[in-house]
Amino acid sequence: MKKLQNKVAVITGANSGIGLATAKLYLQEGAKVVLSGRRQEALDEVAEKLEGDFITIKADVSIAEDNKRLIKEATDTFGKIDVLFLNAGIAPVTPTHEITEEHYDTLFNTNVKGPILATKEALPHINDGGSILFTNSIVTQKGFDGLGVYSATKGALRAYQRVLTSEVKSRKIRVNSIAPGPIETPIYSKMGLPEDVVEEMGKGFAQQVPLARFGTSEEIAKSALFLVSDDASYINGVELEIDGGLSQI
Repeated sequence: MKKLQNKVAVITGANSGIGLATAKLYLQEGAKVVLSGRRQEALDEVAEKLEGDFITIKADVSIAEDNKRLIKEATDTFGKIDVLFLNAGIAPVTPTHEITEEHYDTLFNTNVKGPILATKEALPHINDGGSILFTNSIVTQKGFDGLGVYSATKGALRAYQRVLTSEVKSRKIRVNSIAPGPIETPIYSKMGLPEDVVEEMGKGFAQQVPLARFGTSEEIAKSALFLVSDDASYINGVELEIDGGLSQI
């Protein structure tokens, strides 16, 4: 029996990186998957390569109406939701002395408001005993220069997750999060930095990791599968660091 046979999973930020790798794995494990992302062309490209029972929905999690539409279209197509994976996030680098109101608002709207509102819209449609999963980050445990606001968004999201875990306990809905370290995903190319700077930054990160390398989206996806499956039926409220040991020593 496949781990997610006939389960319905909604994944935000699913057109690349961790979200896409997880969508592929969920489909392989028998799930019906809703992939959402902000770029229609990326979703169209993904749809041509995926196999299984899925739909794609263009939605920007930072926009309240998009969250409502995402959940409505998902439930109109597949009915109740079993897995809600709030993965969408951005991480532009800005030193503290250069932070602007726009930078702050953009990150908090996408990384905090988005998943909170998506959860609110989805909760009435999540089956009792379902699972909610967030993508967090080890930046809540270690300080990285230039990621002050990003780190603050992930700290806020982690605090919200703890409250949510308690609020849905009567429905036996489990709430967990993954906290990746340096992972080979497109998020680094979206930081607004020159390619050579990103490459050097990546080398620096890799040297700090005890395993001396970046992780892959596929490695993160395996943990995202585990936490929402029955294999993790007694795991609730945790944040799982997947970082090659970076945050642990």
